[in-house]
Amino acid sequence: MANIVAIVGRPNVGKSTLFNRLVEERKAIEDNMSGVTRDRHYGHAQWIGKFFSVIDTGGYVTGSDDIYEAEIRKQVKLAVEESDVILFVVDCHDGLTDLDMEFANELRGTEKPIYIVANKADNQDLSFMSAEFYSLGISDFEVFPIAAASGSGTGDLLDKVVEHFEDEGTEDPDAGIPKISILGRPNVGKSSFLNALLGKERSIVTNEAGTTRDAIHTRYKLFGQDFIITDTAGIRKKAKVHEDIEFYSVMRSLRTLEESDVIIVMVDATRGLEAQDMNLISLGIKNNKGIMIMVNKWDLIEKDHKTMNKVKEDMLERLGENKWIPIIFTSVTEKQRIFQAIELAVKVYENKTRKVQTSKLNDVMLPEIEKYPPPAWKGKYIKIKYVTQLPTKNPVFAFFCNLPQYIKSPYTRYLENRLRENFEFDGVPVKIIYKNK
Repeated sequence: MANIVAIVGRPNVGKSTLFNRLVEERKAIEDNMSGVTRDRHYGHAQWIGKFFSVIDTGGYVTGSDDIYEAEIRKQVKLAVEESDVILFVVDCHDGLTDLDMEFANELRGTEKPIYIVANKADNQDLSFMSAEFYSLGISDFEVFPIAAASGSGTGDLLDKVVEHFEDEGTEDPDAGIPKISILGRPNVGKSSFLNALLGKERSIVTNEAGTTRDAIHTRYKLFGQDFIITDTAGIRKKAKVHEDIEFYSVMRSLRTLEESDVIIVMVDATRGLEAQDMNLISLGIKNNKGIMIMVNKWDLIEKDHKTMNKVKEDMLERLGENKWIPIIFTSVTEKQRIFQAIELAVKVYENKTRKVQTSKLNDVMLPEIEKYPPPAWKGKYIKIKYVTQLPTKNPVFAFFCNLPQYIKSPYTRYLENRLRENFEFDGVPVKIIYKNK
């Protein structure tokens, strides 16, 4: 990945606000409380015809009691190593602090271009005061006073930043790439799963629930195919959400679900399929997403050769009409079946985008309809004459018949089951509509 800008600095200087301003979207959670951002958070930006990636990072601190401090520092260092240009954000209201100088010493060894961004320069007096940051002595470039909240000064900054980038196309580099998101309750192992797949610490992992806050997007290549995996914050019942930050985290997770092609609903094997998991599955079906269930922590279960089948049967029983959702049992800590899980997610994506030829569809479905025709309604016989798949993002099939208004839901389920038996649509909601012919 080329053309990468890392936004770094101490806590609460407005890094996430600047990130949202550059990507022109409220992707990162903003709050007046310090330490909200923890993981590296990626987005795409464009300026004067040049496309580049932006990394938001957590606030760099030392000597605090925060259990995430060391992990956040590690994430910041990874972002600096990965970037082409560094934006060192400072605060005009607070002026130059010891922590700014300490972090400047950390950056002194890099040869990458560093721009000091003096944020919160909301008026001319504060803009003039930004000159004190030249004393940091880490950049050959001018200090840029900006106000990230309003966008003031960001244009001049970006003009300088993009000078370091080669000309590239204006298309979003992630356009058309399958999007897979990992959702579930807090502490089921979502971040550990992503880290195990990548073989590096992409997300911070602790035993404390709620470690992940933002939706963490990662470009990944496996089985010869590119796709984007998104780690999300754990979702629990609304009644248990009391903090604003957790509320926004849940909103980001639900928004990620809406933007995904396939969702992996991760379930804790020690707790089984719970009401909140069922809510996520229902939301996925409502939004026409590919869905699979990943039962994690399988290594913690005492089992014999029948246990897996029994647990699977119990889950399918709970799913009711949605038995088409595939289930896989994994252990992220033992790296057991984690690559099979992502392979299954790719398979679900293929099923979601599958197009069936009209001739083949009619050759298979018309004999099935003839074998079991729609029940007559008030002495009127219903004749289905023709079937075709509509050109939609999700599998939608149109059945042309003489009396579409008289076909009831039990017969629709029959047709859906025959479609699933004859064509591969595991993990994908199938919609059937009737049209007058």
